[in-house]
Amino acid sequence: MPSVESNTVSRAGITTSATGERHIPSSVRPDGSVRKEIRVRPGYRPPEDVELYKNRTAEGFRNRIKAGVPGAESLKKEQDPSKTSSAANKNAKRREARKKAAADKDEESPVKAAEPVEPAKPVEPAKPADPEADKEREAKKLVKKLRQARELKDKKEKGEGLLPEQFEKVIKINELVRQLERLGFDAQGEKKSVET
Repeated sequence: MPSVESNTVSRAGITTSATGERHIPSSVRPDGSVRKEIRVRPGYRPPEDVELYKNRTAEGFRNRIKAGVPGAESLKKEQDPSKTSSAANKNAKRREARKKAAADKDEESPVKAAEPVEPAKPVEPAKPADPEADKEREAKKLVKKLRQARELKDKKEKGEGLLPEQFEKVIKINELVRQLERLGFDAQGEKKSVET
């Protein structure tokens, strides 16, 4: 192996000596064996060393598309920091207000702490004020479930196969009827008379 000064090294690893000869220098493999020096023919250019042709017009067109609308970049740069900072300011103010409210609750007496609960109590009597509507709503749901379960039972009796979930609905028919009776309705969803 000739020891000659190398002037340049290409991307492919080809070195050119002072005499003009081109070669790939010897190297050591990971297993310890040595690769021989490889001589490169004059005029050969490996693909790694070939420069790509760059069309300036096409490159400019590609960059123009990526850049977006001319003049819009400056607006984005100005708006983004202001949005971020104003949003951050709002969030910081909210955090401070929550901390302050929590601290006020801790400092107040137990009587005052119960006051925020009281506005919720007047809302609750509005629901019991119309228990009949709630019963009717619940009865409608149960009647619908009962109707669906009876339809599935008819399918089963005709010989059609049912899924496990559908079979469970058929089993619950008696339970649905009992729930309707507890609410004061018969199996058809009609309100029972109060005669006893």
